[in-house]
Amino acid sequence: MNLMEGTDKMREIQDAPVLALANVESAYGPVKAIRGVSLAVQRGSIATVLGANGAGKTTILKTISGVLDPTRGSIAFKGESIAAMDPAQIVRRGLSHVPEGREVFPLLSVRDNLLMGAYTRRDRDGVARDMEAVYGYFPVLRERAGQDAGLLSGGQQQMLAISRALMAAPELILLDEPSLGLSPKLTKDIFEIVVRINRERGTTILLVEQNANMALNAADYGYVLENGRIVAEDTCAVLREKDDIKEFYLGMKDSGVRGERRWKKRKTWR
Repeated sequence: MNLMEGTDKMREIQDAPVLALANVESAYGPVKAIRGVSLAVQRGSIATVLGANGAGKTTILKTISGVLDPTRGSIAFKGESIAAMDPAQIVRRGLSHVPEGREVFPLLSVRDNLLMGAYTRRDRDGVARDMEAVYGYFPVLRERAGQDAGLLSGGQQQMLAISRALMAAPELILLDEPSLGLSPKLTKDIFEIVVRINRERGTTILLVEQNANMALNAADYGYVLENGRIVAEDTCAVLREKDDIKEFYLGMKDSGVRGERRWKKRKTWR
């Protein structure tokens, strides 16, 4: 391989998406939850999947992280297949999952929860640096380091869940409904930290979120999921201006006095 070929190969690797799904389907028993989902997440970006309850958003993340095996399709992380791989192996490859509902270890201290996030690592100095980094993002965790995680508020547990994922030093974080059950102020604070993590650490993030306004403002690229299928995708700047997104996800209604009733309207992306 000459120098030119080597340079072209390196450019292809850098330009390739860090995560790519192609025609992925997953099911819970006889119930098909996602149907032919294809999406890509570029390295260093924030991508978001929008959709109503039951659309299949969480199922996508569970299928990527190995919690749920796909029934068909391919999942590539950093160019290698991870479909149906053991979740622990996926974490070791650099992918962390922050699940819906936080799922911290309630009887372990905050500090021990963070150390659990770093269980695959052997670089003690690096772990200590990352511990300081997450305390910098969320100072309240330092204050509560010796407290049982189950005694934290909902917002503090969400901070802990994100920090625990960071302790694995991931290249990609799957973030499931970080605003769930939180006040608007806490939601805003957490989204600001998520954007900081992406910008300062270069961590790629795939975000699943019902709060479409927050997600579209934080992310670079977005997908809309309905009934297990991707029905629209584009940059978030473009999606924010689409009439269907404004009407059905951002709550912005037509200005007409006698506009067409929402339940009668048809989405143009079908």
